[in-house]
Amino acid sequence: MWSPTEEEKYGVVICSFRGTVPQGLVLELGETVQILEKCEGWYRGVSIKKPNVKGIFPANYIHLKKAIVSNRGQYETVVPLEDSVVTEVTATLQEWAVLWKQLYVKHKVDLFYKLRHVMNELIDLRRQLLSGHLTQDQVREVKRHLTVRLDWGNEHLGLDLVPRKDFEVVDSDQISVSDLYKMHLSSRHSVQQSTSQVDTIRQRHGEACRMPVPHHFFLSLKSFTYNTIGEDTDVFFSLYDVREGKQISERFMVRLNKNGGPRNPEKIDRMCALFTDLSSKDMKRDLYIVAHVIRIGRMLLNDSKKGPPHLHYRRPYGCAVLSIMDVLQSISEIKEEKDFVLKVYTCNNENEWCQIHENIIRKSSTKYTAPSSNYGLIISLQLLRGDMEQIRRENPMIFNRGVSVTRKLGFPDVIMPGDIRNDLYLTLEKGDFERGGKSVQKNIEVTMYVLYADGEILKDCISLGSGEPSRSAYHSFVLYHNNSPRWGEIIKLPIPIDRFRGSHLRFEFRHCSTKDKGEKKLFGFAFTPLMRDDGTTLSDDIHELYVYKCDENSTFNNHALYLGLPCCKEDYNGCPNIPSSLIFQRSTKETFSVSTQLSSTKLTQNVDLLALLKWKAYPDRVMDILGRLRHVSGEEIVKFLQDILDTLFVVLDDNTEKYGLLVFQSLVFIINLLRDSKYFHFRPVMDTYIQKHFAGALAYKELIRCLKWYMDRSAELVRQDHIQEAMRALEYLFKFIVQSRILYSRATCGMEEEQFRSSIQELFQSIRFVLSLDSRSSETLIFTQAALLNSFPAIFDELLQMFTVQEVAEFVRGTLGSMPSTVHIGQSMDVVKLQSIARTVDSRLFSFSESRRILLPVVLHHIHLHLRQQKELLICSGILSSIFSIIKTSSLEGDVVEEVEMMVESLLDVLLQTLLTIMSKSQSQEAVRGQRCPQCTAEITGEYVSCLLSLLRQMSDTHFQHLLDNFQSKDELKEFLLKIFCVFRNLMKMSVFPRDWMVMRLLTSNIIVTTVQYLSSALHKNFTETDFDFKVWNSYFSLAVLFINQPSLQLESATPAKRKKILDKYGDMRVMMAYELFSMWQNLGEHKIHFIPGMIGPFLGVTLVPQPEVRNIMIPIFHDMMDWEQRKNGNFKQVEAELIDKLDSLVSEGKGDENYRELFSLLLLEKIEQETWRETGISFVTSVTRLMERLLDYRDCMKGDETENKKIGCTVNLMNFYKSEINKEEMYIRYIHKLCDMHLQAENYTEAAFTLLLYCELLQWEDRPLREFLHYPSQSEWQRKEGLCRKIIHYFNKGKSWEFGIPLCRELAIQYESLYDYQSLSWIRKMEATYYDNIMEQQRLEPEFFRVGFYGRKFPFFLRNKEYVCRGHDYERLEAFQQRMLSEFPQAIAMQHPNHPDDSILQCDAQYLQIYAVTPIPDNIDVLQMDRVPDRIKSFYRVNNIRKFRYDRPFHKGPKDKENEFKSLWIERTTLTLTHSLPGISRWFEVERRELVEVSPLENAIQVVENKNQELRTLISQYQHKQMHGNINLLSMCLNGVIDAAVNGGIARYQEAFFDKDYITKHPGDAEKITQLKELMQEQVHVLGVGLAVHEKFVHPEMRPLHKKLIDQFQMMRSSLYHELPGLDKLSPACSGSSTPRSNVLVSHGPMSPESIKLVHRHSPLNLLGSVRHSSSSLSSHTSSETGNLVILTDSSVGETAEDMYHMQASPSTSSLSSTHSAPSQMINSAPSSARGSPSLPDKYRHSREMMMLLPAHRDRPSSAMYPAAIMENGQPPNFQRALIQQMIGPCKPCSDPNLSVAEKAVPAAPSSWSLDSGTREALPFLSAHVGSILAPPVPPRSLPHGHYSLHFDAFHHQLSDAPPALPARTLRKSPLHPIPASPTSPQSGLDGSNSTLSGSASSGVSSLSESNFGHSSEPPPRTDTMDSVPSQTWNTDEDLETPYLPVRYSLSEPDVLESLKSQPCRSHSAPSGVIPQDTMDPPALPPKPYHSRLPNMENEEGMIIEDDDKHRPLHRKVSQPVSGGKEEQARVAWEHGITEQ
Repeated sequence: MWSPTEEEKYGVVICSFRGTVPQGLVLELGETVQILEKCEGWYRGVSIKKPNVKGIFPANYIHLKKAIVSNRGQYETVVPLEDSVVTEVTATLQEWAVLWKQLYVKHKVDLFYKLRHVMNELIDLRRQLLSGHLTQDQVREVKRHLTVRLDWGNEHLGLDLVPRKDFEVVDSDQISVSDLYKMHLSSRHSVQQSTSQVDTIRQRHGEACRMPVPHHFFLSLKSFTYNTIGEDTDVFFSLYDVREGKQISERFMVRLNKNGGPRNPEKIDRMCALFTDLSSKDMKRDLYIVAHVIRIGRMLLNDSKKGPPHLHYRRPYGCAVLSIMDVLQSISEIKEEKDFVLKVYTCNNENEWCQIHENIIRKSSTKYTAPSSNYGLIISLQLLRGDMEQIRRENPMIFNRGVSVTRKLGFPDVIMPGDIRNDLYLTLEKGDFERGGKSVQKNIEVTMYVLYADGEILKDCISLGSGEPSRSAYHSFVLYHNNSPRWGEIIKLPIPIDRFRGSHLRFEFRHCSTKDKGEKKLFGFAFTPLMRDDGTTLSDDIHELYVYKCDENSTFNNHALYLGLPCCKEDYNGCPNIPSSLIFQRSTKETFSVSTQLSSTKLTQNVDLLALLKWKAYPDRVMDILGRLRHVSGEEIVKFLQDILDTLFVVLDDNTEKYGLLVFQSLVFIINLLRDSKYFHFRPVMDTYIQKHFAGALAYKELIRCLKWYMDRSAELVRQDHIQEAMRALEYLFKFIVQSRILYSRATCGMEEEQFRSSIQELFQSIRFVLSLDSRSSETLIFTQAALLNSFPAIFDELLQMFTVQEVAEFVRGTLGSMPSTVHIGQSMDVVKLQSIARTVDSRLFSFSESRRILLPVVLHHIHLHLRQQKELLICSGILSSIFSIIKTSSLEGDVVEEVEMMVESLLDVLLQTLLTIMSKSQSQEAVRGQRCPQCTAEITGEYVSCLLSLLRQMSDTHFQHLLDNFQSKDELKEFLLKIFCVFRNLMKMSVFPRDWMVMRLLTSNIIVTTVQYLSSALHKNFTETDFDFKVWNSYFSLAVLFINQPSLQLESATPAKRKKILDKYGDMRVMMAYELFSMWQNLGEHKIHFIPGMIGPFLGVTLVPQPEVRNIMIPIFHDMMDWEQRKNGNFKQVEAELIDKLDSLVSEGKGDENYRELFSLLLLEKIEQETWRETGISFVTSVTRLMERLLDYRDCMKGDETENKKIGCTVNLMNFYKSEINKEEMYIRYIHKLCDMHLQAENYTEAAFTLLLYCELLQWEDRPLREFLHYPSQSEWQRKEGLCRKIIHYFNKGKSWEFGIPLCRELAIQYESLYDYQSLSWIRKMEATYYDNIMEQQRLEPEFFRVGFYGRKFPFFLRNKEYVCRGHDYERLEAFQQRMLSEFPQAIAMQHPNHPDDSILQCDAQYLQIYAVTPIPDNIDVLQMDRVPDRIKSFYRVNNIRKFRYDRPFHKGPKDKENEFKSLWIERTTLTLTHSLPGISRWFEVERRELVEVSPLENAIQVVENKNQELRTLISQYQHKQMHGNINLLSMCLNGVIDAAVNGGIARYQEAFFDKDYITKHPGDAEKITQLKELMQEQVHVLGVGLAVHEKFVHPEMRPLHKKLIDQFQMMRSSLYHELPGLDKLSPACSGSSTPRSNVLVSHGPMSPESIKLVHRHSPLNLLGSVRHSSSSLSSHTSSETGNLVILTDSSVGETAEDMYHMQASPSTSSLSSTHSAPSQMINSAPSSARGSPSLPDKYRHSREMMMLLPAHRDRPSSAMYPAAIMENGQPPNFQRALIQQMIGPCKPCSDPNLSVAEKAVPAAPSSWSLDSGTREALPFLSAHVGSILAPPVPPRSLPHGHYSLHFDAFHHQLSDAPPALPARTLRKSPLHPIPASPTSPQSGLDGSNSTLSGSASSGVSSLSESNFGHSSEPPPRTDTMDSVPSQTWNTDEDLETPYLPVRYSLSEPDVLESLKSQPCRSHSAPSGVIPQDTMDPPALPPKPYHSRLPNMENEEGMIIEDDDKHRPLHRKVSQPVSGGKEEQARVAWEHGITEQ
């Protein structure tokens, strides 16, 4: 049975529980649980992490903890009973854990590791705190460390600042807002400092009790590595001040043995000292650490004879120094010790030993010797700060090591009362001694003893240095042979105070002989007593002592014998009559000097002080003695404070009349002395004295009298120093007065009480009198008043001992009231007055409610005056926050209604006014600059805001009621409401409190919402009906809107724990305010119309807050607005317009979401249902909902890392919506400009122009003025339209779309002409002319087009389940485009087939992309069919203004005929129609309509042949009409291509397929089409005949053999068609000739039609460098033309070297039908076989693509770099060029045309074969003559069979002004490789079908099977041609000028060698230049080469013809040999291979 738990309420999981039982709660180790019920070993409860999930768990998995349960029952809350810091650490660590992991994910590694370290520290510190074994101090320290780390982590993780007091988190309910503000400030400060937290509320007022922080140096000697001494040493460390030239510290002594270790083994690792009490001033001095090294051993280190070994002397050895200035920086930064090495220098002359450290510091290097090695003293230093107690606490380890505390020689800056010290420091200065008849000087040693009066030697009273025990005798070090030694050694004499009087020092002088005996001979002594006869101690000075002679026999037993003698000159003057008969005779020539310095708290050297203490001895001198007290030093006074005070009061009692004033002055002097920071710590001594030792019961009368006398005189005196001093001493004077009165009262049982009271009242009258004086004229008086005001608050506590609280409060009120108001006194007095008030408020007096009622009015009066005048705001705010703090504390205990009432009356209005002023100032910073820094302004603002909030928080409803009732008129109320609303609004707008002050911000919001609830009723009551006031209501609504939108209230972004905490404490304040707002809106009634449309935007902002309840409350308001406007105007156009406008800007700011869209629609439609205007309402709501859909999409695109494409698509979608659906012109225009900017950013200039054109079209050529809009100034419509036209023309120019720019130029020209603006007209006409030139001259790439389908619901709304056609970028092929799309939609899956997707894909929650290339279908067919139009012009119309696109998919219907596949090969042709034509405002448009037709094999054949015929006709007509002059090459190639292809089986295959009887019988319906095909074939033969006739007319004599070969082959073609097509034999005799049958079966062709001729650039240099696949079969591929492409299209700006390209290896393929189709059958490869489609490459082919990417983008390239440039004659180009280029850069098209040779498809790469007969010999010289220089960068050609002719067109580089210099072209090098013979079946044939470079077209009769002629080929083989540079020529297009033919290269095809190579497999081998590869068989004899003798050096390996003057450069060559086999079989296999891959 489950029963509720009583005790077990809270626990921690100590073992993870998987929750495997029914209702089990899954728990992780370390989670905390709240237990609700228990049952037999099980608990039921919740995890604190997930408080909503209840479940059961085993009891033994839980460790129970004590907890406090509140609100027992169903909703009980449990708080663990542990230290609040531990609780906080636990919660914080849990919160950090989540964020910590995210740091790693976000690559913030540095913070990740730092935070991990801090978390580990927190866990460790928490463990220590929980252990319960720490002392209170340790607990405090651990808590300090914990909170510092918590705050550090919170700050770095961007979490909220936690306000604390004494390390505990403060409860904001328990303290005033002002205090909370200060705690935030101090917490922030401590976070920034990350140091210990001082008292959180800083002492704003009161004494500057900031103690100077002492510094201490910790020094540790690590080792002394000096092995040259070999004797024991003493090392003395001290601090030395260079400027003053003296030591400032005691010495620290280390005794080392001869090995460098400590002489005392216990001292190992303990040789350390702490140099204490260095002030900040000391740290700025030029200090050095000086180490003196004294050795203890024989007299001379290197002379063993000097002195016996048993006698040891202290002898100087060396010195080392270290500048503290140099190392201070480095040791200040680190918290641990840092090591330094000190070199020990030795002294060159012992006489200068006392100055050695100065010489080293001054670098007087002649006076010392540097050590031979770098070793020396290794010390470590550490700088510590704080008083000794703190140092001991923080660094226990240092003190555990037995550190020697080494003090300063004098007193520290602060003398502590308990610091008892009695040290006399004696310095052995120097001596002057006689030689005494010796030939050499003496070695003098001084021995010193301290003797007591009875002659006893005092033990342990001499200390050589800290670190070693004191001793009884001191022996100085010995300077060798020196009668005037200078020692400079400081000795400390710690003599007990009781032994000091009567003791004396005796110095004995001995000569240390170095003779054999080595005894020390005494020869004299000196002495000095420590105290003089008058009781003063030996003064701090140099004392020159008399030296008395003596010898070893002299006894000092009777010290009285010499003590009677004078010890020095002063002594001698004091006792002149000294008998001369004494034993000791003074040596007059010898002297000895010592200096002393006393640091004692018990002894004085001051005569005046002693005189005062013994005043009774000098009764007549008392006045003088009292007067001289002022001249005694402060140190002496504080040492004898109690004695002096006793003496003063005894003197006062002795004769009050006579000494009263002097004693008063002395007392004032001593009191003021204690205000000095150096003696501040003696105030407790004074306090103790007054409480316990003071006995002057009568003193009060005299003190009051003197004080009053001083005050009364202040009006008359000019010099008031003594009065001011008395004022400053007021506090202690009152202490003495009160204590004296208490003593008197006690002694007399309270007599004279009345007199005392009246005297005090009189004194207060005097005080008021002083304060009421007008001090503006007298500066001294100001200081007197200031001194009085400063001291005044300190006397309250004393008065409270004698008077009641009310009496004291009355005194104080009178005094404060007597001060003149702020107007009549200067600013300095203002400050002092306010500081005095502040200290009054901070005093104990003010904490009594009785006194507060009396004092508060006067305090508030002064503050009110200051705030009114905006003076001293900072101090006023401090006073106010103290008052609020006190009232808050009191309100927890008692009733403060009355006080709050006073404050509301006095302050509320002026506080609001002040805040408004400050806020407006801080907004316009200039007011601040002169006065205070912005930070001060922020601080003042914060202070006053917290004061206002404190006041509002204290106000109850009665206060609010009184406040509102007290307003005299509605105007006053209105003004007040406007002020308070304005302040609240500013509070939220300016964000006065930083973002991380969450506690403060939430409390502020809570106070605002509470206040607004009180005020809204007043607003409703007073300003609704007849007195409606728009301004107040508007202010109220704006405030409410701002409030709900506050970032700090948006709980959705907070962590769950934080959200729960806020909701528990305050609830959701947005909802509270929303209810308030809604009810106020409802109260407005008919006045609602005033807020339409003004409040629509703000309210819309509120509804977009992601809080469902707020949305539910607020959205219906829009219905209300629509309703009211409908009532008033009959429509709601305003609501509609404003809503749409504001929705746009708000959504783009990131507000709103899908849920909002649905809720908006749902709530409004529900409301509108009942209305009469239902239909318009519903349509409006629907369109707004649809707008929201688009806006949300747009926003998601813009804010994400989305690509340009997505952003552009989204913008177009939204723009169209604004235009077409809701007709918002302004929004439409805004989005036009946004879209234009995006296009410009993506460099889509044409699209940018089309976009701007939309705006341009909206404008008319009129003079209507237009307002300023976006970036346009206010101007006329005409001007704006003109500016737009110019900009659009500029963009069309940049996008090379000049044809689109020209109509605009014309439009502008008409305008200019009509205005007679001839200057502009001239300019625009020139522009137009330039564009025509550009069209003819500049190179333009034709783009690819791709169809993209976006399927699935995960796509943004504007793409979902739609298909688009996209215009690709320059050089972009299909696989690059696909990669781009997949990177834009990383979640998308690429579909691998082109079929239309089914519903499952369309509706799934995923993204599918379907991409394939499509072919444009131009609209403007006319221009493409015109014969004389240059191809440059046509090419534009082929790919621009395109709205329809085609995609062909080949497939087989029925069984496939293996012999001839064309019989069953159908084409599925899809035609896509777009919504707009491309290019347009976007690079892609949606498909509007798709049509699918199937093209039968026969129809396909008809199209192919028809296209070819059209092309031939065009070319022939160009020659007939003299468009092409001179050079006949293009025609030669075209004819050769068609005839050769026909012979080799192209048309023959069609014959086989369609003219077959079987076919005709099976397809009776096709008879007409068969006839059409026959007619077209006949027409082709006819056209070819005409072509050959034209060819014969123009052919050059040397090219006759070629013509003859064409005639022969044409004859063969004719005869092969003869049987099928009778009538062909009637052809012109010019065409007749013998023909050789070919063994080739067919040659594949690509389609060619006038409308689809394309520039080869679409296939880009990428493809050229790209893979060339060569085929071993006669069905050669499109790529057969690529050798030519490579040469022609290589650009001068390609950065690769020939050698780089040579490393690409060719990959032979068995497929010859279309090498582009050997790619894997991915979806994009099954795309239409179009010249544009560039399927994705298999990995091994990718390299070539990457190479291609190196080319510059199209717009950066030299204009005609891709063109074959002709060699000029007279600088002009030939007129054949246009046709040549038209042919050269014609594309490879998707239909199959058996008659089209490769030459026409891509570039004229190679002429077809011809017979190698005698005619060839004539051809070659002709070529040589016309070729000119070979001009192309080396580009690898296809691998060719040896010896074939290869024709190359070399690109000239068209040099524009910005074109880069052309790469040097290189000569073709000859290499003796053996040629390969042609096929044995055609012994006369020079060119065989197996030569893929020269064979016919590329996809024999197969419609659209080949994707692209380059798309999928393998990499080209290396080549060895080298070329030398030739000057580039300029390209020009004038038609009438002649130039020689373009450069051509032939490669010879030798007929005999092929057989010998057929059996060899394909392999490639390199031969270095000059090495002849040996064939395995001897080649058969070659036919004779008649031209060889004439051109000995003009043939390269491939038989290339080169110029004589070309140079040779060797390069390695690799040759790929084709695999041979049955050609027909290979053709068949390749064909099938291609089809299956399809």
